[in-house]
Order: sequence, then C-alpha cells, then structure tokens
Amino acid sequence: MIPQEIIRRKRDGDELDAAEISSFIAALAAGQLSEGQIGAFAMAVWFKGMSRAEIVALTLAMADSGDRLQWADIDRPIADKHSTGGVGDNVSLMLAPIAAACGLAVPMISGRGLGHTGGTLDKLESIPGYMITPDADLFHKVVKEAGCAIIGQTGTLAPADGRLYAVRDVTATVDSIPLITASILSKKLAAGLETLVLDVKVGNGAFMADRDQAEILARSLVEVANGAGVKTSALITDMNQPLADSAGNAVEMRNCLDFLAGRKADTRLETVVLALAAEMLVKSGVAASPDEAERMARRVLSSGKAAEVFARMVSMLGGPADLIENPDRYLARAPVAKPVPAARSGWLAACDARGIGVSVIDLGGGRRHPADRIDHRVGFSELLPLGTRVNAGEPIALVHAADDAAAERAVAALAAHYRITEEKPELTPVIAGLI
Repeated sequence: MIPQEIIRRKRDGDELDAAEISSFIAALAAGQLSEGQIGAFAMAVWFKGMSRAEIVALTLAMADSGDRLQWADIDRPIADKHSTGGVGDNVSLMLAPIAAACGLAVPMISGRGLGHTGGTLDKLESIPGYMITPDADLFHKVVKEAGCAIIGQTGTLAPADGRLYAVRDVTATVDSIPLITASILSKKLAAGLETLVLDVKVGNGAFMADRDQAEILARSLVEVANGAGVKTSALITDMNQPLADSAGNAVEMRNCLDFLAGRKADTRLETVVLALAAEMLVKSGVAASPDEAERMARRVLSSGKAAEVFARMVSMLGGPADLIENPDRYLARAPVAKPVPAARSGWLAACDARGIGVSVIDLGGGRRHPADRIDHRVGFSELLPLGTRVNAGEPIALVHAADDAAAERAVAALAAHYRITEEKPELTPVIAGLI
C-alpha cells in the first residue's frame, strides 16, 4: 500500500475499495503515516466525499483497528448516545446515569473538544482523580456495577480514530459527513453496543448549520449503524444558542450536578436530556412508549437515583466519593468572575453560538493544537436563554477567567455575540426532528 496513491485517488474523486481503505487505516493505526498524510487524506475526503460503501468500509476498518468489547455477563441492554457536538452541550454527563438508573448498561466512549465545541472528557477531567482511560477490566467493572461509565478511547479501542480525530480538529476537516459518520460509529461498534441514539445538532453553533445537511448526516449515521447491526435512531436538535446555561469545563460540571439535583427543570437542556433518555429506553425495549420512558427518567431524577449512579461512577473511576455533596471542594473556580452587561434594553433575539464556543477557547478552555493544555476553570455561566427580556446593563452571563485582562476581552466578545431587539423573537423548537 502506497499512502500517497490512495490520497491521490481520493483527491481525484475515485472511489476507494474496501481493501485500500483497510490498508490505509491499518497503517494509520500502526503509526506508519505522517500527520501530513493523514491531514491530506482527510482533506481529500472533505472535498470529494465518499460513497455509502466507502463510509461502511472506513467505519469497519476503524472499528477493527483495535479491540471490540464484550458484555456477555451483563443482563441489561447495552446502549449509548452520541452528540455531533455543540456549545454548552453536557447532555452525556446526565443522560448516562439517568439511563443506567432506568435499567440500561451504558458504556459511553466520549471525546475531547473538537473545533469550537466542548468535549465531555475535558469536562470530566475537571474532577480531581477521574480516570478517563481506565483499563478494560475496570471499565467493564464500572459499567456492570454502577450501570454506566463515561471514558475516552483507550489505546486499544478504535485507535485509528483517535489519531484521525486529533488531526481533523486542527485541519478544518471536522465537518465532513463521511469522517463524522466513521468516527462516531467506529467507537460505538467497538464498544459492543446493541442500541444507539444520536443527537445531531443543527444551527450556527453546530458543525451542520444547515437543516438539510444535518438530516443527511443523521441518515448516514442511522443507515450505516443499522446496517452494522446496531439499532439506531437520531434526534435533530437546535444549536443556535448554547444548550446549557454554561459553556466551559468545570462550569458545565457544576451545571451537571445542578441538573441531577433537580435545579435545571423546565429548560431546553432538560427537554433534550429527557427526549434522548426516552429514545434510548424505547429502543432498548425497557419502555413501551416515549411517554412511559420519560416518566421513568423523571422518577430516577426526582428520587435521586440518577445522582447516586453518577456519584458511584465518579468514585469507581478515581474521583471523590462526595463530589455531589461538596462540589466546591473539588471543582476549581477561576480567580476572576465578571458579569456581561446587556448593551441595550430589549429581547435576546439571537446569538452566535459558534462564537461563544470560540470565546471559551480564547479564555483557555479549549485547544488550538492537540497538545494544548486546558484551563478547566474558565468559561461562561448564567447564560440567559434567547427569548429573555433584559434591561440595559443587566447581566446576560458571567465570565470566568484566569486574569482581569482575559475577563475584559471575554466580556466584550460575549456581548458582541448577542443581538438584542425591540420585538420578542420567534424561537425554533429545541427538538427539530427524529430519524
């Protein structure tokens, strides 16, 4: 296999056969390709696309580049969820323990921040001691005993995707439907799932800003996954504003703990979490209907059972056993906090969600290069939702920064990301469709 020939053929728009794709991915996993070659391949795919057969071959090759997990000794349905990425999207942190508390086993393989979007693993690393790459035995034990485990890719689980994922992040090739499909599903196939629910974001803060493109991606994911034997559906959800009222790492972890404690009811975030939970439970056969499934999810939240599952998962993976009771003891706060005043009176009518994500990176809460270190303390909290009436000077968010200069820059940037109008806006629903 000559890598540059495969790159050339894809660059020229040729359809690669399964053997070519398999050999290229095997070389990638073995460390035999340079970052330049990986980036060139990703860019060729971005420009020329892939046929459905090529996407299936790429997905299977990446899934087969490492181990495949087995769950034969667990007598609950094996299920998971994946989001295509957004701003303030910490759904996985709450959804996994809710689904586990309702009777599912959830081995969730998550990723770091990608482009302007936040990463579940980066949020979890704001918890002291939390192991995002446990060995296979501990991962299995946590899923079996706690009901869920949210971890990152280990060196033996879809290793080809791990390297390709990092290169895509810094080569402007994130928003390629074939690469997104193969990246997501290779990890899910390797994780041994029976059912999968996807959260495909659409809007100015998503990789797919166009509804038609989001539906194309959702159908690609659903068709490839179902074709590989995993029962899969997808929700299309709105990402024209941050989903949670926080964007960052430790600030989103606090948001998660508040949600599990019942302090985020009647929010857009709750709507998405409960809808995804319902879809997981129905797909897995645990609930007969979405209404029944939502009632189950609400019960485990109100009873505290979901919070108990989350606490057990954190403790078993090396984090503090009393995180929920004492978050201030463990979640670091940035030394500077400044409010963002509304520029004028009126209605919060629109925002640049992508710009908000980029502003988190500018604060140090995300990466420009794969090796960059993250400041988990920084970000935004108390973000008011669109459709809120504000008065001039009233805070629309709170900036958390490492120093005064960074805080001042972030205050100005965030204020510029919002549009305030005299007329009350008509907002799009947070759940746009089901595939």
